[in-house]
Amino acid sequence: MISREFFFKYRSFTPIPLILIALVFANITIYSFIAGFLIAFSGEVIRLWSVRYAGKATRTTGEVGADVLVTTGPYGHTRNPLYLGNFLLSFGMLFIAWPLMPWFIMVYLALFFVQYGAIISLEEDFLKQKFGAVYTEYMQNVPRFLPRLNNWGKGDREPTPLKRALRTERNTLQSFTAVTVLMLLRWILF
Repeated sequence: MISREFFFKYRSFTPIPLILIALVFANITIYSFIAGFLIAFSGEVIRLWSVRYAGKATRTTGEVGADVLVTTGPYGHTRNPLYLGNFLLSFGMLFIAWPLMPWFIMVYLALFFVQYGAIISLEEDFLKQKFGAVYTEYMQNVPRFLPRLNNWGKGDREPTPLKRALRTERNTLQSFTAVTVLMLLRWILF
């Protein structure tokens, strides 16, 4: 059985097989491209907003860790805004390609929630142990995934400058751009 730690460590790479299959079986239209791009772009905006509050700590791939508990900004709406951003980013890319619909989206949803369910439970165990009652209160007031409308955020954490957040988010932005260009080329050339 694959461990929670495995999913955590390789979470940046798991969408790659789905994106490649989507490219092979793509059925791109102007509508799927525009709608999918907007969905993916909204995911990247959420990720960038999240990185501004969490900083470089979100780029860890070895072991789960956290120096501070971030509860403001997007973290006052959902405990996992980066993963919500990841969901929208990958979903948008698949929507652009429109492969083998609706089956491919169902496979994506199942795989995403299995993987991120494992990752989130691993992180929650760590955060409960490290931050105790403070994290328990946060869990009781902020949803795990689907955001609440009003910001619960307690604390005074200020976002990092946008330039620094863009530098931290550089790899994801490059991947987003590369996959968008590949989808565009797939649509134009085939």
